[in-house]
Amino acid sequence: SSLEAGVKIEHVAIWCRDLELLKAFYETYFGARANQKYVNEAKGFESYFLSFDSGARLELMHLPSIPQTTNDPYRQFTGLVHLAISVGSEDRVDDLTEELKKAGHAVLDGPRRTGDGYYESVVFDPENNRIEITV
Repeated sequence: SSLEAGVKIEHVAIWCRDLELLKAFYETYFGARANQKYVNEAKGFESYFLSFDSGARLELMHLPSIPQTTNDPYRQFTGLVHLAISVGSEDRVDDLTEELKKAGHAVLDGPRRTGDGYYESVVFDPENNRIEITV
């Protein structure tokens, strides 16, 4: 189609319970840079846009009325299921996975080479969102 050249995923958003905790996690382990917090007092809505060196952005959003998920985070389910973040090398995948494990974050898989040739690990962020750490 004529749109293909200009189409890109602009950002992905996550509803979260603890906005500051998730912001700190992505800043600490993945080098994200947050904008100034947006607050809509009337709605009780707060958000940050986190930017990465690649140009990708992640929006973290909080609204007290959003219900917590009842999905079991250790099981797969339909819908958006993980965020893959490239860290540049297999050694960095190994090091970051170990750093996250030592900090108490669950490592669900890997690091390992997948059947289709990727090198990755799968971890939970502090709110049990799946993060694939890949080359």
